[in-house]
Amino acid sequence: MKKEEVYKKLVLGILFIFPLLVYLFFASGKNNFAKLPILSLKVTELNSDVFNNNKNLRLKDKITVLGYWGGNLQNKKAEALNLNQKIYKRFYEFEDFQFVFLVSENRMSQVEELKNELREGVGTDLSKWNFIPTTNDKIKLHFNSLNTPLQLNAEFSTPYVFIIDKDLSLRGRNDDEDDGTLYGFDARSVAQINKKMIDDVKVILAEYRLALKIYNTNRKK
Repeated sequence: MKKEEVYKKLVLGILFIFPLLVYLFFASGKNNFAKLPILSLKVTELNSDVFNNNKNLRLKDKITVLGYWGGNLQNKKAEALNLNQKIYKRFYEFEDFQFVFLVSENRMSQVEELKNELREGVGTDLSKWNFIPTTNDKIKLHFNSLNTPLQLNAEFSTPYVFIIDKDLSLRGRNDDEDDGTLYGFDARSVAQINKKMIDDVKVILAEYRLALKIYNTNRKK
């Protein structure tokens, strides 16, 4: 056999085998790429008989960025702006996506001030920014249902926000290179929002879009 023929067959073999190997590699890791890990189950629902939930908001069947701002609203402007610019504006048009923050019931006037500041200059549609006024004890009880090692401060507030899925489960990372298990995202850190939170929101939205697509395809069969 001539060298040219051997070379041609070798090249054709590589061209055939390499894509197959790439496919098998990604197929074997499908679950790792397709889903955001569940870190805890049974996050407490926002029942209207427990919280002052006039909008009848629910976590069930929604993808929620959940925060606990307690009585610390005056110091939340930077966090709110980071979340608004990097996360909310990018994803709020998805039908089942929402922001929910639990705040102390005597801080609603500060909520309105904060929302006005978010609207200034850019005219942001804040229809999916939701604030639920409640007692500090109920804020703590709800926060505890996340079952994380994080703590609220003396004002029942935390800079961390959390991704809650449609089944009331906390989603995050269990193999993060910096934190090991990443339960929530520090809204003070633009770097963490850019490098991690944006990607994780994309993953969970893609997960549900794929599930819906498969469901609709199966219904047509």
